[in-house]
Amino acid sequence: MEKREYTITADTGIHARPATLLVQQASKFNSDITLEYKGKSVNLKSIMGVMSLGVGKGAEVSITAEGADEAEAIKGIDETIKNEGISE
Repeated sequence: MEKREYTITADTGIHARPATLLVQQASKFNSDITLEYKGKSVNLKSIMGVMSLGVGKGAEVSITAEGADEAEAIKGIDETIKNEGISE
């Protein structure tokens, strides 16, 4: 299992566009990938799940990947988060 913690720095948090990019990136991998915020955990491959969390600026979130390609999944998601300015 691979896990990363992030503090969301984007002014709009994880709204429609960044959520879509994260879901698209997560969907490239076979591993189970979850996004956790305020004790709730959702499938990062589900746009509705991600949007339902209402993650705002300053939020502390964790992303976990578990499966055959978990390391590659976390690396790809980490790059997306940094490239899109979602977190540092």
